[in-house]
Amino acid sequence: MGTTTLTAIAPFVPVRPRGRRRRGLIACTLLAPSCVFLLAFTYWPIALAAIGSFQTRRFGTAAVAWSWSNYGRLITDPHFAAALVNNLIFAVGTIIPSLVLALAFALGLQHSTWLVGLLRTLLVLPMAIPLVGAAALFTFLFLPGAGLIDYYLAPLGLAETNWLGDPHLALGSIIGLTIWKNTGYYMLFFLAGLAGVPGDLLDAAKIDGAGAVRRFWNVTLPMLGPTLAFVLIIAMLNVLTQVDHVIVMTQGGPSDATTVLLYYIFQQAHQNYDPGLAAAATVISVTLLLLLSIVSLRTLDRGLHYES
Repeated sequence: MGTTTLTAIAPFVPVRPRGRRRRGLIACTLLAPSCVFLLAFTYWPIALAAIGSFQTRRFGTAAVAWSWSNYGRLITDPHFAAALVNNLIFAVGTIIPSLVLALAFALGLQHSTWLVGLLRTLLVLPMAIPLVGAAALFTFLFLPGAGLIDYYLAPLGLAETNWLGDPHLALGSIIGLTIWKNTGYYMLFFLAGLAGVPGDLLDAAKIDGAGAVRRFWNVTLPMLGPTLAFVLIIAMLNVLTQVDHVIVMTQGGPSDATTVLLYYIFQQAHQNYDPGLAAAATVISVTLLLLLSIVSLRTLDRGLHYES
């Protein structure tokens, strides 16, 4: 007589992995140093600037008055208005040409050969030069009559041009230096973005009869949306934080023609000894940068395409 063996089967009870809490603790530990530095060197200085923007100190005394007077003085200051306009012109004059040139160079140099490697090196070389050194170099290039630019323009009858002393040309000269300095840097990001564009999409578009221009507008550019959004934010940061070349080449002149927001803040804090006004200008600059970043990301996010 056969026997039947019954095996008791216990119900399956899902057990959470014990290592989840440990992994979270490890992640927090690894992120802690970055968070400390971020708080110490980013958010804490911004908080101090925001607090200082409401403080007014009388020269020679320790008395502190709390009010909105710094913002009132800032709004009515014609030098601040000039700096704001100059920064807007500087942003448009540097960001658009730099991004267009960087994308064009990336498209032309995306295939690796020895010649392409050499050209990439030459285009990226300016980013290895400190901005102060580049400003000193371009100061000699812009010398009226004796500079290299005037030397080559002399046969065209355009010599003796005061590039840095003419209010109509000084800001354009600063813009030219900035484009030369940043284009190669932005090109690296576009090269990385182009490497992530799926080749099968380009091949499918080519089979469908799309030309090079149509493939760029309908395939390549949409796929570069995340890269473009990132580079645009970096470019706006550079517009508001790069001031070394202004200090070295023009010191905001002539007649405030090259005074940008950061140099205006430097003037108020270290030359006019007005920390309250400098703090108010800092708060407004950071706010403008934050708003521009949010608007740019929201606008570009509508057309972003990510590869799954």
